[in-house]
Amino acid sequence: MNQTEQIWKQYNTSLRGFIESRIGDSEAADDILQEVFVRIHSRIGTLQDNGKVQSWIYQITRNAIVDHYRAQKKEGELPESLSAPEADPSEKTRQEIQSWLQPMIHTLPEPYREALMLSDIQELTQGEVARRQGVSLSGAKSRIQRGRVMLKKLLVDCCRFEFDHRGRVIDWEKGSDCDTC
Repeated sequence: MNQTEQIWKQYNTSLRGFIESRIGDSEAADDILQEVFVRIHSRIGTLQDNGKVQSWIYQITRNAIVDHYRAQKKEGELPESLSAPEADPSEKTRQEIQSWLQPMIHTLPEPYREALMLSDIQELTQGEVARRQGVSLSGAKSRIQRGRVMLKKLLVDCCRFEFDHRGRVIDWEKGSDCDTC
């Protein structure tokens, strides 16, 4: 039995109830459930952590429900029974990582630390970084790139990351010996 079939056997009844409670139309719920499993089947290869399959399929289901309402082109807002879609997992993870990224940057050697703070935290252009650090544009670019490589090594050594099919971080897990994140 393949993974999609296992998911169907385990979740189809609860997903159908979840959908119908938000749609209120039995036939539409069946159609949406079918669409959900088409999406699950076509994207099953992107699921990197089988321990998160339930949250993954419910996110797909919520998205399908929202798509259903959009297709109906109903005026007004979505029903309150359909809570606002959760934040994009990659955005939520990005914000979480960003909260402890700055302390990691502060562990880098000085020229790289300052270059990354100016370019990636304060969002200055590389030309502005060069002027502030009193170096050539190519020197600033080099510092920023080397700093990013150092920071990436710190992150990879410290934590485990999960990426979606586009290479965006969707989840992370702190390493047991990591104090920074």
